[in-house]
Amino acid sequence: MTGRSVSCFQGYAHWKGQVLTADELNVLYEGIKLNNVNHYDYVLTGYTRDTSFLETVVDIVQELKRLNPKLVYVCDPVMGDQGSMYVPENILPVYRDKVVAVADILTPNQFEAELLTGRKISTEKDALEVMDLLHQMGPDMVVLTSTDLISPHGGQFLVALGSQKMVRPDGTTSTQKIRMEMPKVDAVFVGTGDLFAAMLLAWTHHHPKDLKAACEKTVSVLHHVIKRTITYANKMAGPGKRPSPAQLELRMVQSKKDIEYPAIVVEAIVL
Repeated sequence: MTGRSVSCFQGYAHWKGQVLTADELNVLYEGIKLNNVNHYDYVLTGYTRDTSFLETVVDIVQELKRLNPKLVYVCDPVMGDQGSMYVPENILPVYRDKVVAVADILTPNQFEAELLTGRKISTEKDALEVMDLLHQMGPDMVVLTSTDLISPHGGQFLVALGSQKMVRPDGTTSTQKIRMEMPKVDAVFVGTGDLFAAMLLAWTHHHPKDLKAACEKTVSVLHHVIKRTITYANKMAGPGKRPSPAQLELRMVQSKKDIEYPAIVVEAIVL
């Protein structure tokens, strides 16, 4: 499986539509408040290119948390991959200095985690230290959705790491850390990063204090969806041909049962 999807417009040759501005987001939120339906348990954000939009998200999340202190904010800080950014560079300080501080769950890839902390990851020990730094910046749960680390089982596996900080009844804290090794698929999918963040939110809801269980179910959902998608795409493309972006659209509807009741195919290793 791939660790991060490309954005919709990067997956296709053409794209149309409008980008929501900070002012438009504020107008929408004001309408929600006027109807007194601004009471949420979860907020999930992903790709954006605009700093003012992201700053508005922070303001809204802070207000929602005042209304519901138990609200969980899941942030996928989409900025780039494989050493290059595909958003404006001025969005980094907004994520680093404002967004991460209010996030409860953070799902960066290795490159994004390095950007946020200013630390390079070359070893698993580096990655664990980077996740600790991210905990210090705000989030109680950090999942590095993909890394360049080499799996002990070879290059056909993608290594992901997770860390969850929990407060014990006596006020002290403990941290659980895990590693996952996920089979790679030689294809580029649109939406796997969004699906990962959404599934992590959902399974964390069911397993709020069990990072291992939440991540195993999250990754297993992705495995089933991607396996079904690539099987369909290869069939549609025909022998010897690479599937098109349209053929590689995630088979979400067809995977409904796997999303709701995923058979565990990737077991997390507790570190």
